[in-house]
Amino acid sequence: MLIVAIITITLALLFYSVGVWSEKLQGGLKRWHVIIFWIGLVFDTTGTTLMSRLTNDGFTFNFHGITGVTAILLMLIHEVWATVVILHNNSKQKQNFHRFSIVVWIIWLIPFVSGMLFGVSR
Repeated sequence: MLIVAIITITLALLFYSVGVWSEKLQGGLKRWHVIIFWIGLVFDTTGTTLMSRLTNDGFTFNFHGITGVTAILLMLIHEVWATVVILHNNSKQKQNFHRFSIVVWIIWLIPFVSGMLFGVSR
């Protein structure tokens, strides 16, 4: 199960990074970016669930646990907002959305990296 958890978390990084940076490079939010964001969230939630089962701890009130929950909640807000922006088809919002995407991506990287560091030190 560890291998599957590592693969799903890595796929979350891949999908979320592709979505965020292609949105930035293409100069605006597109429908396919939103789909990629949702796929990243599914992989992240799956990987996080598997990792928590492996540790038998569930949620732990520590740096990694708090930043992890915060990141997943921010990703969910990000995906919902991206979906709303696409549905409303507001060109200004679509052009400026990448600013929020990059902030959420950077915050998401904190538990991703801390998970690797704390996991390696076990």
